[in-house]
Amino acid sequence: MFENIRIAFVGLGSNKLRSGLTMLGITIGVAAVIILVSIGQAVEFFILGQFQSIGSNLVVVFGEDDDRGFFVPLTQGDANALSDPYRVPDALAVSPNYIIFAEAITHEDREADSDLAGVTEKYIEVVNRTVVAGRFIDENDVLTAARVAVIGQGVVDKLLPDVYPLEQIIEINNVSFRVIGVLNEAGSGAFGNDQDNIIFLPLTTAQQRLSSERTVGGERPITQVLLQARDSDSVDALVQQIRQVMRQEHGISFRSEDDFQVFTQSDVLSSFGAITSLLTVFLGVIAGISLLVGGIGIMNIMMVTVTERTREIGLRKAVGAQKRDILLQFLTEAIVLALVGGAVGITIATGMAAMVSSALPDLQVNVQPSSMFMATTISLLIGVFFGIYPANRAASLNPIDALRYE
Repeated sequence: MFENIRIAFVGLGSNKLRSGLTMLGITIGVAAVIILVSIGQAVEFFILGQFQSIGSNLVVVFGEDDDRGFFVPLTQGDANALSDPYRVPDALAVSPNYIIFAEAITHEDREADSDLAGVTEKYIEVVNRTVVAGRFIDENDVLTAARVAVIGQGVVDKLLPDVYPLEQIIEINNVSFRVIGVLNEAGSGAFGNDQDNIIFLPLTTAQQRLSSERTVGGERPITQVLLQARDSDSVDALVQQIRQVMRQEHGISFRSEDDFQVFTQSDVLSSFGAITSLLTVFLGVIAGISLLVGGIGIMNIMMVTVTERTREIGLRKAVGAQKRDILLQFLTEAIVLALVGGAVGITIATGMAAMVSSALPDLQVNVQPSSMFMATTISLLIGVFFGIYPANRAASLNPIDALRYE
């Protein structure tokens, strides 16, 4: 075996260019598979981290279409019902939110494109955020529909980069607001939005001063209700309580479908996990095509090698080499080609992972030992699969015909 490996490396060194081109397909395929799988895992871990950053006990309620296909928005009455501790005992905190579109957000000669969210004082508790400067919206701000705003760091960078943000006046749809607080950096939220590029206003202010929208019943609509369960074990009980209360509030009969949606973090995380896993597999399959091409290249070059060394094969058989000896020799050469190409691919993938991590610090791409083992195994299997036919052909040559080959 060791002699066969030595001969294989001698063969690689005797024709470096041909050997390098033969291994190129395996190298590219292994590097592509590893880096794509590693990026897929990094994205999945990143999404999981975003959910864990706000705890595992968040439940979100949205409006939905009714049986007739008409959208039924949530109202303050729904939020009040969900805030009743007797009806929803497993809710630790409840925050109704109202998301609106801002036509213009300015400060002096600067403009920003940010999301607007009308919230209550409970919001910061529900989503596990902290104030790094100033204060958050309080109950009095909501009761008086105060023109105050709490902003994220992204808004500070766009709108107030050169001044201390507190007590600055910003214009939202031509309405003046005083900045009273700045939230900590949070990055992308669990539901895909940039949590640092949001301006938070008192719920009543957003409803009354920046919007004239009303429901059919004349109530002020809200976009969603966030609820914080007492702990992760009570999430399922909280979901059942929410469904019961909402069906009662909306007068939904026993056999009718809900006209609202209830999401937990586990629901959304499962969906994201399924999507990222499917995407990772899909990209891995595409990258695997390179491995197939590389394997075909190995088979092709081994066929050429067998033809070039026909007389050598005949001579080996003439001095007593068995069929299995010839088979093992050429199969070893094919495996060495595949493994060396795979090793180079692993090295390239490791370097690319480090480059991606440097360019995107939030996305830590690491080549796992399992990925290296998988790549090595794949390279070995490719060497065996695509090398077995040329090796068997070499072993099956008639020694007399081989010696007479020109």
